[in-house]
Amino acid sequence: MRVIEGNRLKIYCWAEDLEEEAMAQARNLANLPFACSHVALMPDTHSGYGMPIGGVLATRDVIVPNAVGVDIGCGMRAVKLPLPAEKLYEKRDAVLNDVQRSIPTGFNWHKSPQDHSLFKSVPDIRVIREEFDNARRQLGTLGGGNHFIELQKDTAGESWIMLHSGSRNLGKKTCDVYNKAARDKNYYNLPDSWQLWGLPVDSPLGREYLSAMRFCLDFARANREHMMRIILGIVERHLKISTSGLDQIDVHHNYAAVEKIGGVDHVIHRKGAVRARGTVIIPGSMGTPSYICRGLENPKSFASCSHGAGRTMGRNAARKAYSVESVIQEMRRKDISFFKANKKDAAEECSAAYKDISSVMRQQADLVEILLELKPIGVVKG
Repeated sequence: MRVIEGNRLKIYCWAEDLEEEAMAQARNLANLPFACSHVALMPDTHSGYGMPIGGVLATRDVIVPNAVGVDIGCGMRAVKLPLPAEKLYEKRDAVLNDVQRSIPTGFNWHKSPQDHSLFKSVPDIRVIREEFDNARRQLGTLGGGNHFIELQKDTAGESWIMLHSGSRNLGKKTCDVYNKAARDKNYYNLPDSWQLWGLPVDSPLGREYLSAMRFCLDFARANREHMMRIILGIVERHLKISTSGLDQIDVHHNYAAVEKIGGVDHVIHRKGAVRARGTVIIPGSMGTPSYICRGLENPKSFASCSHGAGRTMGRNAARKAYSVESVIQEMRRKDISFFKANKKDAAEECSAAYKDISSVMRQQADLVEILLELKPIGVVKG
C-alpha cells in the first residue's frame, strides 16, 4: 500500500498500476468537502462513472449515488458441492446447457413473474413501484457484461458453483433517478465534471435513496439465490446427488452501509469493493482462477478488499484488440467449456482485458488471506 498526498485527504492505494483517469477520480473523492478520514483504492481499481471502480469512500451524513453505482448490490454467490470435481467434469456440458436454457442472460427476462417473499414488502417509492412488474420477471436472470455462472474445482479436487450478478435494471434505474436528483440539487456546490453529487442522509431524498438502495440490495441477493436454486436443481438431476442444506457464501460489492470509524457512524461506500470480514469471494477474469478468502478487516482499507481482477481496457478497446475466435480458442486450450448465447461480444470479457488476478491477490495480502483457489472447468457468460 502506498500513500498519495496533495489533496484534502490522503489516498491509500493498493493498486500498483493506476490509470490517469482513475487517479483523477480518486483525487476528486479525496477533495470532497464531506469525505472523511481518507480514500482507499483496492488493487483492481480502474475508472468508472464519477468514482473509480475499486474505490472506498467514507462520509458523515451524506450518501453519494454514483459512489454506489448503477448495479446496486452486484455481487458473488458460491457453494461447494458434495462431489469430486472429476464427477462434475463428466457432466459439465449437460449441466451448463441446461443452465443456459433455464436462466435468461443478456437482456432476456423470464416470460412470467417469479415468486419471492421479497415482493411482499415493497417500499412505497416511485422508481421501485414503476419497475416492480419488470423486477418480478428479472428475478433469477444473469444479465450481461462480466456476469457469469461457473463450474469450478478447488485445490483439493472438490467441485464448486460460483455466480456473479446484481440488481439488473432495478438498480440502474434507482441510481439514475437519485444521481440526477442529487445533481439537480447540488447541495455541496460540486463541479459537474466530478459526477459525485451527494444527498444529505437526513433529507427526504437521502432517506428515499437509502430505502430504495436497500431494497435493490435485497433484490440482488434474492436474484443470486434464485439462480443458485435453479442451478442446484439441475446439478441434482444430472449428478444424482442431494444439495439440500449446503452452506452458501454471498457478498455484495456495490453498496453503501453505515459502519463505525473510531466509534462514530460513517457511511462507507464500496463501489467494486467487498467488505473484508469473514469469508469473502474474489473472482478472476474469464478463464482464470477465483478465490475464497478470509477478510483481515484492515482499517486502512475500511475493512475492504478487491471485488475481482479489474479491467485494463474498455469493452470497445477489447473488441478491437481481440477476436471472438481467439477467446473461444483460449477456452479450449484451458479445457473450459464455454457457453454464451450471443458470442459476438465475447472479446469484451477476455482475460487479456483484465489485470492478472494473481498479481491483484499479491497486492492485497494485508487485506485478505487466501483459503482456496478455484479453477474454472465451465462457464456460462452473460
